[in-house]
Amino acid sequence: MSGQNNKSDATGPAKRGGHEPVANVHVSAFEPLACPQEVKDRLPATEDALQTVRQGRAEICSALKGNSEKLVMIVGPCSIHDMAAALDYAGRQAELKKELDDRLIIVMRVYFEKPRTTIGWKGLINDPRVDGSHDINTGLSMARQLLLDINRLGLPCATEFLDPIIPQYIADLISWAAIGARTTESQTHREMASGLSMPVGFKNATDGDTQTAINAMVSSRTPHTFVGIDEKGQTCIVRTSGNPDVHIVLRGGATGPNYSAADIARAKAALGHQPGRLIMVDCSHDNSRKDPAKQPVVMEEVLRQIRGGERAIVGMMLESNLGAGRQDQNGELAYGVSITDPCMDWETTEKMLRKAAK
Repeated sequence: MSGQNNKSDATGPAKRGGHEPVANVHVSAFEPLACPQEVKDRLPATEDALQTVRQGRAEICSALKGNSEKLVMIVGPCSIHDMAAALDYAGRQAELKKELDDRLIIVMRVYFEKPRTTIGWKGLINDPRVDGSHDINTGLSMARQLLLDINRLGLPCATEFLDPIIPQYIADLISWAAIGARTTESQTHREMASGLSMPVGFKNATDGDTQTAINAMVSSRTPHTFVGIDEKGQTCIVRTSGNPDVHIVLRGGATGPNYSAADIARAKAALGHQPGRLIMVDCSHDNSRKDPAKQPVVMEEVLRQIRGGERAIVGMMLESNLGAGRQDQNGELAYGVSITDPCMDWETTEKMLRKAAK
């Protein structure tokens, strides 16, 4: 399980026997992947980083249970592609967090994996140089290093887990995790969430259906047994105890936005009489039709409901970067601008967070 970059021919042995292969027919090569413990030994979690993780998780859990009035705000880039820009952004957000800490639980979006509707860049872990070289060993180390740096600032981190192997490399540095709209229905991801050590938000399906996310919550609270890997990279039978700290994330869908008071009421009814604040609103994606200028409109409506006494809403998610909009991956990239979904700029984000704190 070493991280050395020596490829092996997937079909070579069968070909040498003179027969057509029947296994790995469409696999061109296998490359060794550094096991999680190797990466963690090389980039160990420091006590100050771990204290940020513990505090972030505890505060989010308290808000979900209804024991804290603070709003959970998951805020940051759609995806991370530039380490320097990400750390620049984190430094600004960490300073604002200190100022607003008595009213908001600010957690930075640090997303390394991007599910694609068809094809496209899959994120920093899969392709860290954004050039199609897919140096996953380097991507894993870069992701872990950035999480260490951000947590050391006192800023908790959030991410979406897509590949079920990835949590073994970075989950110890994550305070909140998402299961995306495309994977909420996946049994593999529900099983994974049942064993994760942090609160998990399930997004409603891309068609707007919320029952899928609620079913995922029920499943992930339950113990599961499945095949996975341990920190040494050994394939294992994984047995989980279930994750009690799960909730739903409303992100809109093909049928339109779902953040209105009527939408929140329907989500509450579907959740039943579960205690706590179990609804988060994603102000981006289909709730804003991926128009960053509409994210403040969504947030203002959600704040209006909270001011009116709505207790089921635990917080919001915002897509934000240093610069506004997005850019294509052609030629030299502008600093601090998304290469996936369009984001708000930092100035707008700061104003929104201050408004939410009031």
